[in-house]
Parts: sequence; structure tokens; C-alpha cells
Amino acid sequence: MSDEKEKDVPQKKVSKSFFKKNKKELSIFEEEQVQNPAKTMMKNFFGRRITKVALTIYSIIFLASMIIPFFLPVDYSAADSTQMHLPPGFTFMKVPEGLKGKAAMIDAGGNFAAGIDKDGNLRMWGNLSDKLKQLPAGMGKIKDVSTGYDHAIALNEEGKVFTWGSNKFGLETPPIDMTYGANIVQVVAGYQISFALDDKGKVYIWGNENLISVNPKPVQGMVKQIEANISTAIVLLEDGSVSCLSRKESPFLNIPDRIQGHVIDIAITDRAGGAVLEDGTVAVWGLSDYDIYNIPERVQGHAVEIVAGSGHFTVRLDDGSVESWGLNANGQGNAPSLSDIVYLDADYKGNYAIDSSGNVHAWGLKGYLMGTDHMGRDIFPRLMAGGRISLTVGIISVIISACIGITLGGIAGYNSGKVDIAIMRVTEIFQSIPFLPIAIILSYIVGNNISQYQRVFMIMAIQGMLNWPAIARLVRSQILAARENEYVTAAKAMGVKERAIVFKHILPNIIGPVMVTLTLRLSSAIIYESTLSFIGFGILEPIPTWGNMLSGSLDSRVIETYWWRWVFTATALSATTLSIYMIGDGLSDAIDPKRSER
Repeated sequence: MSDEKEKDVPQKKVSKSFFKKNKKELSIFEEEQVQNPAKTMMKNFFGRRITKVALTIYSIIFLASMIIPFFLPVDYSAADSTQMHLPPGFTFMKVPEGLKGKAAMIDAGGNFAAGIDKDGNLRMWGNLSDKLKQLPAGMGKIKDVSTGYDHAIALNEEGKVFTWGSNKFGLETPPIDMTYGANIVQVVAGYQISFALDDKGKVYIWGNENLISVNPKPVQGMVKQIEANISTAIVLLEDGSVSCLSRKESPFLNIPDRIQGHVIDIAITDRAGGAVLEDGTVAVWGLSDYDIYNIPERVQGHAVEIVAGSGHFTVRLDDGSVESWGLNANGQGNAPSLSDIVYLDADYKGNYAIDSSGNVHAWGLKGYLMGTDHMGRDIFPRLMAGGRISLTVGIISVIISACIGITLGGIAGYNSGKVDIAIMRVTEIFQSIPFLPIAIILSYIVGNNISQYQRVFMIMAIQGMLNWPAIARLVRSQILAARENEYVTAAKAMGVKERAIVFKHILPNIIGPVMVTLTLRLSSAIIYESTLSFIGFGILEPIPTWGNMLSGSLDSRVIETYWWRWVFTATALSATTLSIYMIGDGLSDAIDPKRSER
């Protein structure tokens, strides 16, 4: 009889996935030995390749978003019209091979540069538009070149001026009186404007004079050198004095009296002017941004040439070395140890130096990893800072909803009767409240009365207060099933308090499904925040989030032409939410291995 019963007992088949490393199949008794549940769950979780990939992706995005903003902080007030809509790449200072060892002159614009070799040949590099690539015919040997925001000017050995690139505001149409008999000795390409200087000290101007309102008449016939920035121009006169051509009140007009008559070279940033005096000292005037007045000690008494970018100065010294100071956001203020330098140039955010052998040395901004947006802001640090905010909002809101849901769900599940009914009715009321409409209404009502950081906390609180019902229902159902187990009965018999039974005994045994739900809720919370910011009712500019960064790309021209403005942000958001979902799915399979077999 006992033999017949043993024959009727169905034999379990050993799971191949569980014992895939064993070559021989284990018996039913070996298979059913007591296993550590936590180890089994971890083995099942990390045994899925797709889960490991998802965990790796999420970890990389999370750590990058939390750490990188400390090293690349975002300036919320930053805006640079010279750097708008630049594509990803590091080509700004990629000097052509044909210029190396042969360079005679270099002039750099906002994101491209032009150089002349010792044979008078012109070469260009950087972020060149199609029009900039189309060099004018018949240029011959070039002796001077200047690059602006989106156009360039060249002067050949015969004194003829060539302009190309953007033709807005007549940039390619020099004044008629310049084209007849004027012996041009210097050309300057400014921001949407051009300047030329002849050998008689006369200045010629063409382009957008509404943007840069200058008046050269008081100094005509006395000019020796001209330098321009994005708002005005200054000139060095034959008598060694300096004059600002601005028609309007400007800090550049506050030129120190002590330097007048003693200047040998001039330069101008966007906010300050600089000059080298006959005794080798450097003087600076204008606004004091970027610590521009803090001139290095070794410069004074040894300067022979000065150039300027948008926020920094660079000086060549009498021993052939160079020194930079001022704005250093892209390394343009950190001059390398150089010697035997004979030519110097600075662009908006970088510097070029040429030694006596014709070799080019460059330091400063080389490009942008993910390009720039419509305000000239670097997308990469904003993407990282936006990720920190989006992830923080999602995580904190999930923690809030988890605390409320687990607490109320635990109380309702363990205490049946009126307490359970009351909590469930409250749960149903909150569950019936639509999140997005409520968030939009509250954002509209109080949005103008609170700061952006208070708006961040408001969104976290709203999400946490409205997303807990699903967690409470799950915890309640799990506790209803678990409270009849033997370990709960034993705890009651030992006199353990009911609160301790719920939160110390039952909850740890049902935490698996709760963690799966919370993981999936995190993905939804990030999407909710991004959606609110995307439609303009969440966190607004200039504080970056993934949602408002995508909102700035709602234009067919941006989508087609400036693809980098939305591709990287959309990829980060999609990769984060998808990886979180896959992690949750992996946790679900690890807790219930039979689920993956269904």
C-alpha cells in the first residue's frame, strides 16, 4: 500500500534556470532544501540580463545628474547671443594641418576662426555655415583677416576688402567711399557690423548700426587702431590716447585720464576696456565683472600686446610668454606656459598664440558636448541639472506617497471594521482626484506668488498627496492575506503590540510587492513632473528640468534643424523611465519566479 502511494506522488522537475550551473540534475530532496529567500530573490533579480542593463543605465543617469552639477554649475542668468544654436562637437579650435608650422595670423569669432599662413593663404575652421565656407573669388594673398559673429572680412595685399558669410544689414556691402581710393590697413568684423581703417586714420562702418550705435566723426583722420565688441567700439589715436565711439552713455567712456597719450595697444571685452601703456603696464576700465581688475603682478611693466574675449584679457609679455585673467568658465583664463610668442589673438571664449616657428597654441572653449540652445546656453550642464531636479522631484514625491500609503494601508488592513471602512472611503476620495488638472489649477493660482524653488516643493507635495491611494490599497490587500499566518498568531500570543505586529512582522514580509509598485510609481512621478513643466505649469525657466527643456523645442524648425536641443533630453527622459520600469519588472519576477513562466 505504501508503495502504491509513493508511485502516485508526482515527481517535481528541477528548474533548469535555477541549477543551470550544475551539469547533473538534482533530486527532489536536494532541490527542496531550505534556501535563503533574500539570496534567492537577488539571484533571480540579477540573473536577468535586461534587468542588469536597466539598473546600469539608471545608475549612470542618476549618479551623473547628482554629481556633475557640483562640478559644472548652471548659471541661471546666463545668455550669450554669440553662442546660439551651436551643434555638438569640439571643432572651434581644430586648427587645419596646413596652418601648423606656417601660421602668420589668426582671428577668431564666436565659434569659428580664420588664419593666414606665411604665403598669404587663407584657411578657416570651426562651426562654419554654408555661406562662410564659400570664399570670395580672386582674393589673392591675404594680409589681414577678421571674423565676427557670422561673417568675415579679409584684406589682400592690394588693399582690396572682401566680406562673406551673413549678409544681414548689408554686411557684404562696404561704403562706396571706401571702395574708391581708400588705402585700407585694418579690418574688424564685429557683431553684425564691420569696420575698416585706412592709412589716413579714417574709419568706415557698415552693417547694423542700430545695434552698435557709434559715431566716428570726432576722431576721423586721427585713428591708428580700432577694436569692437558686441555693443560698441574703441579706437587708439595717433597721439597715444584712447576714445570710445559710443553715442550712448557707456562704461567704456570712463577712460582713465592718466593713460591718455601713453597707450600703444588696446582691447575690449563685452564689459571693460584694456590698454597697454608705453612703460609696459596694463590699465583696465569699465565694469568689474569676472574680477577683471585683478591684473596679474607679472604683467605690469612687461606687457607689449593685449587682446580680449567676451570676458577676459590676454597679454603678451616682452619675454614671449603670455598671461590671461578674467572670465575662466571654459579655461580661457588659464594661459599655458609658453615662450617665443610673436602673435596673439583672443576670441569670445578662447585664445590663440603663434610662436616664431609658426606653431599655433590654443586654449579656451573648444566646443560643446551636446550643443547650445536658443539662448546660447550649454545643453550638457543644463541636462544634468535638469535631471537632478526631475529625479529629486520624482523620488521625494514617491517617498511622501509611500509614507502615507503604507501607514494608512497597514492600519486599514490589520484593523477591520469601521477603521478599515473609513480609511478606504478616504482612499477612494483621493483616488478620484485627477492629478494633472489639480496640479495645473494650483500652479496657475499660486504660481506667480511663489518662487521657483517653492514651486518645486509644491509639485512634490501634490504628487505625494495624490498618488498614495494605490499604495494603500496594495498594502491593505497584502496585510489582509498575511495577518492569518502562523507567525502573526504567535506574535499575538506573545503579547506583541498590534502596531509592532503590522510594521515589524507583517510589513517586512510583504515589502516585495510594495517595492515593485513604488519603483513603477517613480517612473510615473518623473513623467508627471516633466509633463507639467512641458506644458508650462510646472518648474519654469531659467531653472532647468527635462520637461521645460523639451518645451523649448516645440517648433518644426528646431526639431528639424536644431535636433540636439531635444534629442539628448528626450533620450535621457526615455532611458530613465524605461530603465526604472524594467527594474520594477525585474523585481516583480524576482519576488514571484513563476510570473516569468506564465
